[in-house]
Amino acid sequence: MEKGYLCIVLHGHLPYVRHPEHEDFLEEEWLYEAITETYIPLLSIFEKLIEDNIDFRITMGVSPPLIAMLTDPLLQSRYVRHIEKLIELASLEVERTRWQPDFHKLALMYLSKFNFARHYFVDKYKLNLIQAFKNIQDAGKLEIITCGATHGFFPLMDVCKDSVRAQVRVAVSQYKKYFNRQPRGIWLPECAYNPGDDNILRESQLRFFFVDTHGILHGTPRPKYGVFAPVYCKSGVACFGRDLESSKQVWSANEGYPGDYFYRDFYRDIGFDLDFDYIKPYIHKDGIRKNTGIKYYRITGKTNQKQPYNLDIAQDKAAVHAGNFLFNRGKQVEYVNGLIGRAPIIVSPYDAELFGHWWYEGPDWLNYLIRKIACDQNTIKMITPSEYLEKYPRNQVITPSMSSWGWKGYAEYWLEGSNDWIYRHLHKASERMSELVVLYPGARGLALRALNQALRELLLAQSSDWAFIMTTDTHVQYAVERTKNHLINFTKLYNQVKESNINEQWLSGIEAKNNIFPEIDYHAHS
Repeated sequence: MEKGYLCIVLHGHLPYVRHPEHEDFLEEEWLYEAITETYIPLLSIFEKLIEDNIDFRITMGVSPPLIAMLTDPLLQSRYVRHIEKLIELASLEVERTRWQPDFHKLALMYLSKFNFARHYFVDKYKLNLIQAFKNIQDAGKLEIITCGATHGFFPLMDVCKDSVRAQVRVAVSQYKKYFNRQPRGIWLPECAYNPGDDNILRESQLRFFFVDTHGILHGTPRPKYGVFAPVYCKSGVACFGRDLESSKQVWSANEGYPGDYFYRDFYRDIGFDLDFDYIKPYIHKDGIRKNTGIKYYRITGKTNQKQPYNLDIAQDKAAVHAGNFLFNRGKQVEYVNGLIGRAPIIVSPYDAELFGHWWYEGPDWLNYLIRKIACDQNTIKMITPSEYLEKYPRNQVITPSMSSWGWKGYAEYWLEGSNDWIYRHLHKASERMSELVVLYPGARGLALRALNQALRELLLAQSSDWAFIMTTDTHVQYAVERTKNHLINFTKLYNQVKESNINEQWLSGIEAKNNIFPEIDYHAHS
């Protein structure tokens, strides 16, 4: 009989980046890299576990922007072009490295990996990875949760609750369309909770959400079981808290597994290392060097003299680290079980893109961990939040505190000197969107299209990714332009609707470009 439960939560999200007006847009490759390095490896591992009759449970958020991009025909076709270029490059690398045994073995590995990715994406799933996610959820092994419609930072939208409602309602509507069921849980964008927002979640029939550790521990009254059991908000929506120990052991590059010197170095890529004339056809058409995904070195240490990557040693390390993680969790649940007198839940959330993209061996580590849990012990069992609530429906009622999983635990990453200017504009646009809903309750024809597009532009402007990027000082110009362009589009639509002078040609243009949520209903912002 198990003494506790492990709830691994993977948060799958990327900002909505789609530029049909450009043939080759650098930031679109965030999606292509994630498909090759994270989503296909994870999905194929889950499918193999099912094939091998290994019981497991994973909770995974697939954010609405990610769903929108994975189901977009333009981006699907561009991914096929992307992976075929990588296959071509890897084939050249196999030839180039034929007298370099360490690198040649890796070149063959990459060629095999890229060929598999193309087969999985094109032949097996006909360009539709959402179907793969749905299949695994329908098999009972994966609980897919939703997120904010465009990953808006809810605590900083508090001045207009209609925007928070729109973020939740649009997300739930899209989830139902693609997964044919009501979502039971939500990953609050940036794991950011604002007291009272659980009432909005209840309105959309969402049963649970997650907060960082201090969101529970600083709650009122103090939680009896800490983060080792869910709590209920006064609304009746359950809240699960992150276990810091298990989380840090995985995501920390300094203290966790990903920093091991035998794992692959993310930053040494042939896109930057090789001769420009050789690599030119496989980087940006303007000659901008970029990551190709072909990397030949291991972390080695804090040195520029990197050693060649050895896949076999790295796999052994991943297996050892999976065993270490399981040993630690087993001891943890035994100890906590004795303290609280019930089987605790260890909630371990991570960005999905950590697995495979940033931490190349991450999917293998997860595969080893799941198999070890199923076959090597009986102290701990994997579980989803819904299953735990069914086992333990009686829980303490508290009010969690405002919190996020960002730096310092609150809102500083999304509200500081580089990005604070955006909020007065976002708040004004939110107020205007609510005004439009009241003034035009039964819009039809061109006015309906304009109002729906106005909500799309507002949602896209609210994405927390833009403020985050401004803080990290990478791709800042792009983040600023995206924020400004969506706000400009919204303001223009607002004025045109109010003046009954809608420019249909211009509207058609932005509808085609910013086409997220085709079935959106502007009444969601109310």
